[in-house]
Amino acid sequence: MILLTVLFLCIISTYSASVKGHTTGPSLNNDKLYKFAYSAEVYVDRVKASLQKSAGYRISSGVDVNLLWRSPDNDDDQLIKITIKDVQVENVNERPAAKNIFKGKSTEKIIGKEYLEALQRPIVLELVRGKVKTFYSYQNEPGFTQNIKRGLASLFQLQLHSGSASEVDISGKCNTTYHVRQNQVTKVKDLDSCETTKQGFTSHNPILDVSKKVTSATIYVLEDSFIKSIKAEENYVFLLNFRRKTGAKIVSKQILELKSVQAGPGLIAGKQVTSVIKTLDSSYVAMPLEAEPVKTECKKCPSWQSIREHMHPEKLSKAEAAKSFLSLIKSIRRATKEEILQVIRSENKELLPQVVDAVTSAQTPESLEALLEFLDFKDTSTSVLQERFLYACGFASHPSEMLLKSLTDKFKGDIANEEIRETLVIVMGALIRKLCDKGGCKLPFVVEAKRLILNRLEKAKKDDNVRMYLLALKNALLPEAIPLLLKYAESEEGQISSLAATALQRYDPSFLTKEVKETMNRIYHQNRKVHEKTVRTTAAAIILNSNPSYMEVKNILLSIGELPMEMNKYMLSMIQDILHFEMPASKTVRKVLKDMRAHNYDRFSKMGSSSAYSGYITRGPDVSSTYSLDILYSGSGILRRSNMNIHIFDRNAELHASQVVIEAQGLESIIAATPDEGEENLDSFAGMSAILFDVQLRPVTFFQGYGDLMSKMLSATGDPMNVVKGLILLTDYSQEIQLQSGPTASTEFLGGLAIDISGGMEFSLWYRESKTNVKNRVAVFLSGNIDVDSFFVKTGMETTLEVETALDFISTVQFSQYPFLVCMQMDRIESPFRSYVTKYESLPSGRRYTARRGKAVMLAGNEYPLHQENSNMCRKVFGAKSDSAGGWF
Repeated sequence: MILLTVLFLCIISTYSASVKGHTTGPSLNNDKLYKFAYSAEVYVDRVKASLQKSAGYRISSGVDVNLLWRSPDNDDDQLIKITIKDVQVENVNERPAAKNIFKGKSTEKIIGKEYLEALQRPIVLELVRGKVKTFYSYQNEPGFTQNIKRGLASLFQLQLHSGSASEVDISGKCNTTYHVRQNQVTKVKDLDSCETTKQGFTSHNPILDVSKKVTSATIYVLEDSFIKSIKAEENYVFLLNFRRKTGAKIVSKQILELKSVQAGPGLIAGKQVTSVIKTLDSSYVAMPLEAEPVKTECKKCPSWQSIREHMHPEKLSKAEAAKSFLSLIKSIRRATKEEILQVIRSENKELLPQVVDAVTSAQTPESLEALLEFLDFKDTSTSVLQERFLYACGFASHPSEMLLKSLTDKFKGDIANEEIRETLVIVMGALIRKLCDKGGCKLPFVVEAKRLILNRLEKAKKDDNVRMYLLALKNALLPEAIPLLLKYAESEEGQISSLAATALQRYDPSFLTKEVKETMNRIYHQNRKVHEKTVRTTAAAIILNSNPSYMEVKNILLSIGELPMEMNKYMLSMIQDILHFEMPASKTVRKVLKDMRAHNYDRFSKMGSSSAYSGYITRGPDVSSTYSLDILYSGSGILRRSNMNIHIFDRNAELHASQVVIEAQGLESIIAATPDEGEENLDSFAGMSAILFDVQLRPVTFFQGYGDLMSKMLSATGDPMNVVKGLILLTDYSQEIQLQSGPTASTEFLGGLAIDISGGMEFSLWYRESKTNVKNRVAVFLSGNIDVDSFFVKTGMETTLEVETALDFISTVQFSQYPFLVCMQMDRIESPFRSYVTKYESLPSGRRYTARRGKAVMLAGNEYPLHQENSNMCRKVFGAKSDSAGGWF
């Protein structure tokens, strides 16, 4: 036993001795100078473009490496010195002399004498087991030269066994995986995992956002326990989610190749690293290996004076207005509070609303402070500016908790205009939802705002206040608000009941519990009280859109034939639309229709003019967009509700792009008709409500009450009433990227929308006709900018898209006979579409290479097909009009 123990101890001691002389990382030989050739290349281009045609540049140099010190206690602890020499800057691809910005310029002229000297000062690395423990360099050197050295230093970090590790290098603290095979090591860095101080933001809705794909791999070839060659490559790909043809890529390459090994300086004696560094050069200081931030100045930034001419109100449906809007946002994001206030206070009244749109959309602390100081909510004379500010807050791409707090404080204070007060709380609801979607539902000021809206709704006595808080909840979509919405939907009537029901309709079906569906069934089937048609049809839509059971669908189908005449037709049209458009409930509906009690001629041949129809506007590989038009009439032929929706969706997300609802009630007395059941006591009312990019706006009232109706009939001009007009920031993506080779890249995608939505309702007692018209005028401008800045040379790419279009929805009703004639039209005009890609390379001196290409096409106009019955009706309506001389319209 003693003999075995002695033998075991001998084996262990022998093994330990052999390990002591072997490092777990690369090891340099004493008194040797390793001479390398180094190059760092950057390419910028479209995603699928060949690198041979990309914009970019190459920095090449010699690199000398030698061992300074090895710990006497641990061979794995080494100090190595790295010196960059003979720096050259050139095109990454060959260009003719006329297009070569570096032609005739020495490296010293390009980089600058002082900066070149800084770049060629040596750095020292402490390597422990192959990882960089400490990075030593000279203090007060320019950040960009330090980062180039950090990029080179990071290449010397590796391990010689397979496995995963968390490493700190120029990119930050990143998860890294090593694969070792004989004399080759492959290092894969997960760039998405890197913990870094770089800031940025993305758009709230994924459809309007940008996708990023990143890869990083480095291949090491070893010889005699040290590096023979290194090839590293990073790829960054950016794609616009709703149009993946629009995108950009950055490719960064580093190559280090050993050229020779020569006799070099000897080692420095010493036991501690600090004493060796002091002996070498007392000016060396330890620095983080992670890149330091480098500020870049905006060169040739557009001035406000150069872009303001395109932002006049009459130009707000032009792409140039959206482009100028984005340019102004960029400028404001670099401005101080005082500079912003100076622009606002000096602008004329005609352009000031557009300036408020841009300043609010900039979403910086300085822009918010400036606007809160400028806008006085106790002053009714600036109500237009206050409303533009609030709506821009509602459309914010990345709202902050402080924005919500500021609005909550304003709401608690004095507000002179009641419509502004209503708009403010509605926008608070939108901000609550956006912050909750980003995981901020438990933030203190979000909790405070939620509590305020819910508590005040429960205590509200006036109908106007109840409507105001219900609209806020329609934006907020809080799960805890569902019981309150159910109460108002079932127990109230008129606009309040309808508003609560439509708020529930906006919730994701996963939130619609058994209690919600039971309440909706009671409302639709009128188990407890009589409800008006608009609420009943909304309840039916909620049931059918939330995974309905067989019996729920069957009961709805069996009710058709027992409903008021126009509601019969509307429900029948809704069922047919579910089947035609293959909606989720279509399978259950088809099962029920096999039962002849539910599916028979008597039930499916009901007369009427109400309808519901859905169709595609576009179907593409990236996103598709759908429209839905439904219109419900009273039994006397007067419009009860028209509803136009546009949704955009991809495989993972959906965006409610727009909804325009025109609703009317209590108009039967005008033509001496009898109101439908449940609608006998409704006041005369007509108004319009809109949702834009998932944000419910404050409804617009055409008239309220019989007296107001008669007054406006006598003074009507037929001009449409504006619902929303302004500039909206749709896509807002900004990321700072630290390339491993040292330069900083910035990625910015901005998409602006200039919009003008108006609507009107006209009717003629003499001709017994009514007409509703919703006009949508929009222009979109999107720009994506990729810049790689090394201070002494800059390369990048800009891609732009612009389109102008208009979408009109018109419904014409002739109610001189029954069934009355209804014609619905949805038209899109011919639209110009332009796209451009610009690549460039530039020097601070102003020398610049630019390559630009693009295309411009006219997108054909389109009259969207509705159901065949509508087409037949339109022929009769317009046939009758052509026969009569001098129509009313």
